[in-house]
Amino acid sequence: MAQQHILQVSELTKKVRFILESELNTVWLCGEISNFIAASSGHWYLSLKDQKSQVRCAMFKGNNRRVRIQPQNGQQVLVRAKVSLYEPRGDFQLIIEQMESAGDGLLRQQYQLLKDKLHGEGLFELHHKQAIPKLIQTVGIVTSPTGAAVKDIITVLKRRNPLIKVIIYPVLVQGEQAKYEIAQAINLANERNEVDVLLIGRGGGSLEDLWAFNEEIVARAIFQSSLPTISAVGHEIDTSLADYVADLRAPTPSAAAEIVSADVDERINKVAELLSRAQLALKQQLKRAGHSLTSLNHRLAQVHPEQQLQNKQQKSDELSMRLQGLITRAINQLKHKPQYLEQRLLNASPLNHIKQNRQQAAQLNTKLIGAQQRLLIAKRASFAHQCEQLHMVSPLATIARGYSITRDEQGQMIKSTKDINIADTIKVEISDGVIDAKVIAVQVN
Repeated sequence: MAQQHILQVSELTKKVRFILESELNTVWLCGEISNFIAASSGHWYLSLKDQKSQVRCAMFKGNNRRVRIQPQNGQQVLVRAKVSLYEPRGDFQLIIEQMESAGDGLLRQQYQLLKDKLHGEGLFELHHKQAIPKLIQTVGIVTSPTGAAVKDIITVLKRRNPLIKVIIYPVLVQGEQAKYEIAQAINLANERNEVDVLLIGRGGGSLEDLWAFNEEIVARAIFQSSLPTISAVGHEIDTSLADYVADLRAPTPSAAAEIVSADVDERINKVAELLSRAQLALKQQLKRAGHSLTSLNHRLAQVHPEQQLQNKQQKSDELSMRLQGLITRAINQLKHKPQYLEQRLLNASPLNHIKQNRQQAAQLNTKLIGAQQRLLIAKRASFAHQCEQLHMVSPLATIARGYSITRDEQGQMIKSTKDINIADTIKVEISDGVIDAKVIAVQVN
């Protein structure tokens, strides 16, 4: 019989931990908190239990900082955790990464599952998005007829563009029946085809209040809409599945109204700008046509026989004058050549060279004196700057700004609370003297 490998206890716990973490990985768990301890290190230790079992848990401070609830014993929570083993004691435990109240947590879990499903089917892809029309005459609104959202939308539309027509498709925006009414209203608007764009939304609220816009039936109705859709659910921080599926997401209902309503003044200014540009383009075109006509007339005159004969005669006169000028310049050069040679001889005299060298030496001497003076000024400035820097790092300058240096009886500088004990005599050196003091207490940060 082959010899069995005998494990050490630490080897066994390490193997079990590896199996747990590799096989189970991350799990979602719902349970009741008990034995909750918030350690001074910032970590949380607790147990999660139901009617039959319980399991020890740890949540480290890097993760518990993101928890929006204050855990208490007896509280029902939903957690996402890694299954692990605490090797020193061999205890099976969960390392919690995320914690929420059980109610909101389950809704968020359902939200994430449906979001992943719809994303996997391609409902959020950009190539499915329709462009919002530039000129909108009729707006459809799918919302509660008595809510604040529809009032805000109508107020913005009247202010920005009173000519836009509004058709309201009244629905419930909260409750079990809301999802069916919203989906039916979207389908009805597409059947009637009486609006240019469809606004779908409501005012703010909790996750549960906004849940109708996270239902699959609503998301699919928006995706299948042939009318361009704009979602306007809740506030800017609220994000629903309707926002992902719609062609455009507005942060608030009022913002959605601003998107679909071009300001009347803006349109008037735009028309005026286009008219001005058209007038300018027409003027430029007429100007170019005038230049073209002038150019053609000039070209016609150039090719006329009489004009060509005049050009030839002018060319002949020009060549004759150039030849006469060359002859005159040649004669003048021959007349002035003896004077030119005499001047060159005078310029080559050694006296002129000596005078030029003396002038050059005087200029170089002036430059040398100027360079020495500039170098001296720069060195003085550098020396002053270094003195100032040396003063800034001086311990005396630090003490003069309100700091102090503390030394023990042997004159050694005290840098830590570990360097002194209670009842030690110390000296505190400040800007204008030394204070003798005695340690009565030591506090460690």
